[in-house]
Amino acid sequence: MSTTSHHDVAIVGAGIVGLAHAWEAHRRGLRVVVVDAAAGPHGASVRNFGHACITPQTGAAAVFANEARGRWLELAVRAGFTARETGTLVVARRPEELAVVEEFAAATRGPVELLTATAATARIPVAPDEVVGGAFLPADLQVDPRTATPAIAAFLAAEGVDFRWRTSATGVTSGTLATTRGDIAAATVVVATNHDLDRLFPEIAERARLVRCRLHMLRATPALRAPLVAPLFTGWSLLRYSGFATQPSADALRDRLQREMPEGVALDLNQMVTQHVDGSLILGDTHERGIDATPFESEAGFDLVIRETKRLFGVEDVPVVERWQGVYASSPDREFVIEQPEPGVHVVTVASGIGMTTGLGIAPFTFDGTAADIAAGTLPSSPVTTTLQETR
Repeated sequence: MSTTSHHDVAIVGAGIVGLAHAWEAHRRGLRVVVVDAAAGPHGASVRNFGHACITPQTGAAAVFANEARGRWLELAVRAGFTARETGTLVVARRPEELAVVEEFAAATRGPVELLTATAATARIPVAPDEVVGGAFLPADLQVDPRTATPAIAAFLAAEGVDFRWRTSATGVTSGTLATTRGDIAAATVVVATNHDLDRLFPEIAERARLVRCRLHMLRATPALRAPLVAPLFTGWSLLRYSGFATQPSADALRDRLQREMPEGVALDLNQMVTQHVDGSLILGDTHERGIDATPFESEAGFDLVIRETKRLFGVEDVPVVERWQGVYASSPDREFVIEQPEPGVHVVTVASGIGMTTGLGIAPFTFDGTAADIAAGTLPSSPVTTTLQETR
């Protein structure tokens, strides 16, 4: 008896990118199956800050992020999780940081509100002594990553998407996805396995120089002088997002941080913070790259994050509730690895740590056949602004 099942679209990976493609296919009236080796969402999509950082993206990331924004808000209503239009706060504690923020505000077409030092300290519960200014990016969103991704999966399952948990993909060819629970016949297969792309397509991963990036991350409950109402960027964050990092003053900021805190540069620190509905803070993060994500996290990374959190907020104690290792795909050459190795087979990997920001926005372009060209910069495109009509 044949073990082959038949679907229009098979998705490998139930992280945010895989779920985005499952939702888009379902919206188009297609029969969808999702396979994942785990028993539920446990990867990068639940280990992050829960921040959809729309405003500072450029190029393909801006196209995907702007499309994702509307989809986050729509899915929140449909799937029953919270997506808050909090925006992002930026605190500048050095003149070089303020220069980058001001240059970005002058250069960008997106909404940016510059803040004086007085306004910044009034809106952000940081230690006021070093603050020289800041900004507010109103278009950005915040979700709880631990509830949003599972809620989307549950919503899609209730809508009729077939989920096969604890099922590993063992091979992909045109028209067929081989798994540990039998073959799946599908006209379209989307491989959205993030850093595990090399398990199915090692040659693509190697060509893209894709590695695993390990992060030190914490959840803590320091006593702030006021709630943190939006995700918070510091000067370290300004060197990570292309809209900021390409400004003329970015090199001067990079040089100053290298002089003042070489350990932060060595651990590739991105000091940012989000506060969630229970009042706890997600703190992070560092970045260490390698082909494998070794399980051993040095205490130096956690010490650095805790020390800088005390300094940022002017608190003496940062009670830690949880520590964990984030892992995501990273490439030195590309923000996205989007390829079609065989007819009907699509590889989609966010290789820059902005999966929550862009993942939901890639899917419509994948099914329209333009995602790879947008990612490569060969097909400039405006974000999709209309809601696709359901065909079911």
